[in-house]
Amino acid sequence: MIPYGRQSINDSDIESVVTTLQSDWLTTGPRVEEFERELECVVGAPTISVSSGTAALHSAYAAIGIEPGDEVITPPITFIATQATAALFGAKIVFADVLPDTANIDPKAVESAITSKTKAIVAVDFAGHPADLDELRAIADKYKVILIEDAAHSIGSKYKGRPIGSIADLTTFSFFPTKNMTTSEGGAVSSIRPDLLEKAKKFSRQGLVREPKDFVLTNEGPWHQEVHHFGLNYRLPDVLCALGISQLKRLPEFKRRRQEIFNVYSHELEFSPEMKVPIEKKYADTNWHLFPLRVPIRERKNIYSKLRENGILAQVNYLPAHLHPVFESKGFKRGDYPVAEAFYDSEISLPMHYGLRDEEIEFICKILKTS
Repeated sequence: MIPYGRQSINDSDIESVVTTLQSDWLTTGPRVEEFERELECVVGAPTISVSSGTAALHSAYAAIGIEPGDEVITPPITFIATQATAALFGAKIVFADVLPDTANIDPKAVESAITSKTKAIVAVDFAGHPADLDELRAIADKYKVILIEDAAHSIGSKYKGRPIGSIADLTTFSFFPTKNMTTSEGGAVSSIRPDLLEKAKKFSRQGLVREPKDFVLTNEGPWHQEVHHFGLNYRLPDVLCALGISQLKRLPEFKRRRQEIFNVYSHELEFSPEMKVPIEKKYADTNWHLFPLRVPIRERKNIYSKLRENGILAQVNYLPAHLHPVFESKGFKRGDYPVAEAFYDSEISLPMHYGLRDEEIEFICKILKTS
């Protein structure tokens, strides 16, 4: 079987984890801070680690103080966690359609969706390709709202030469095994605003306040800690941060190989005008997470089935979020966001991971050419 995504673990990764297992710390210890420092070097802004990409989003929304009735603008093409973590704070999810070439949120649709209740714009870097961040930044600044970047797919990517993580008010990452690097489960939040990052950190550490200068209760003793606002335990333990430290060292090589795979697919699959390979805009330096091939809508089920029959575990990313039954009661329906729906109806994600061999790529292309 050829999986569509898979982690790459080598001896250095194993050694890093084993060394930590043999240390005095398994949970929150020195490897956490080391991992966060190394992440800052990659993403270009101060960063905290958390237990998953979903935890990262939840912490980011907590940091900006989402309340019931606030509106959050998101694209339909994304994993449902982008919306769920805001909705659980009582936010109203407002969708803005996507661009037909990248499936990233359309800045014009975003500006049309802005109201007096808009709290945040959320850009999702689909497949690893950065969203149009300068345009979105200008809209966010114009209307005095927060810009959040869901970069679950795009660590290691750059926008106009700037690393993803250094542009939006808050940027969230995922380190799930199929992503561009892994800590097993895990995620992170970066921010160019220290006040927001501190709030995200407190939320992800159960809301605990440990600095005496911030205490409300001042006569408890040197052991004291207290909670001013509720939070959750979203800590990433030392043993997983140890894996992350090692994986970060390998990130440039991961990116290089993913670009090679992207180039071969793009060259080999341009044989049919009915198949559309993904594009990369001039502003982007993409660390590709997915290879979202577009096929004729009428043929997608047959092509998908033939791939699977030949042991190629392709995937489809994603059912537009507004079509999930959880949104049915909100009045959303098929036809509301036609660009996102058309993209989904024709999309197949081909295998894309560091360990994909040249002969496997050749075999995948051969099957597609005979489908």
